[in-house]
Amino acid sequence: MGRDQLAVVFGCAGPELGDREAGFFRDANPAGFILFGRNCVDPHQVARLVDDLRNAVQRAEAPILIDQEGGRVARLKPPHWPAYPAARSFGDLVRTDRAVALEAVRLNSLLIGLDLISLGITVNCAPTIDVSIEGAHEMIGTRAYGSDPQLVTEMGRAVCDGLLDANVMPVIKHLPGYGRAMVDSHLALPIISETIEELDRSDFVPFKALSHLPWGMTAHALIKAVDSEHPATLSSKVIDQIVRQRIGFKGILITDDLSMNALTGAVADRVAGSLAAGCDLALHCNGNLAEMESIAPVARSAPRRLIDAMASAEQKRVERDRGGIDAVRARRRLHELLPMA
Repeated sequence: MGRDQLAVVFGCAGPELGDREAGFFRDANPAGFILFGRNCVDPHQVARLVDDLRNAVQRAEAPILIDQEGGRVARLKPPHWPAYPAARSFGDLVRTDRAVALEAVRLNSLLIGLDLISLGITVNCAPTIDVSIEGAHEMIGTRAYGSDPQLVTEMGRAVCDGLLDANVMPVIKHLPGYGRAMVDSHLALPIISETIEELDRSDFVPFKALSHLPWGMTAHALIKAVDSEHPATLSSKVIDQIVRQRIGFKGILITDDLSMNALTGAVADRVAGSLAAGCDLALHCNGNLAEMESIAPVARSAPRRLIDAMASAEQKRVERDRGGIDAVRARRRLHELLPMA
């Protein structure tokens, strides 16, 4: 069965894995890792870092995550990687031709996926299927496909299909919805005051439709109608009653970054609280080794259900038939559909 894995995904400090970091990761054995812009210099360096992270935990199948949405949320940037359009570009294209917009967003995601898989990155924290609301904070902004829940659903499904075609696992985010946030959760706690019935008609729609997917990410938002004290990430009520039951998501639930200022208290307490609330994996992104060392003693071992779920998702990803994808043709077609791509 191998060593116990911590139910945590960690970041690392820079473009190379230091000896102390490597030793910590070897001993702690986190479930996986996430990369940020600070970790990504050029393709050769990223591929080497990915290998070093997996070697540190001695698991070739350890998931490596990244946020490569396109637009302003992109960890891989020019000149070594293309600049992909933001989600809103595809949502706006719907006004001209819905079928073209859906084809374009799928091709776009396929190409992003091919960039990632060539580096050994197997999980992309996308699509953002939050339904945007007029007047909400720009934290989501152009990261959202639009304000029509059905459109967001169709776009999200196309993004997932494109990533899966490239053998990259998508992560639907942010459960149960950030679209109404009036503040940036990196800085403060968004408060969602609408009734569950209102959220059911809008915010929850895309998540319900895509609830069968293997990975999902939480929102650090207070859903007042369910739990007026704890953000969704730390709320057993929200995770059980809304995410698991009402939305029906049964897959691997990973937190949004627990370093964000929407949450309070020591980061180790945030990790313990999120796992106790029902999240499967705690996500700690900033690469601060002292913080990670404080987390390891309080993070539980990944339960058998989670290990099996990750193994199943990885097996399906590996076995998926890519069908002889022609990346050059896909990129040419995307430029025809969306000249700014």
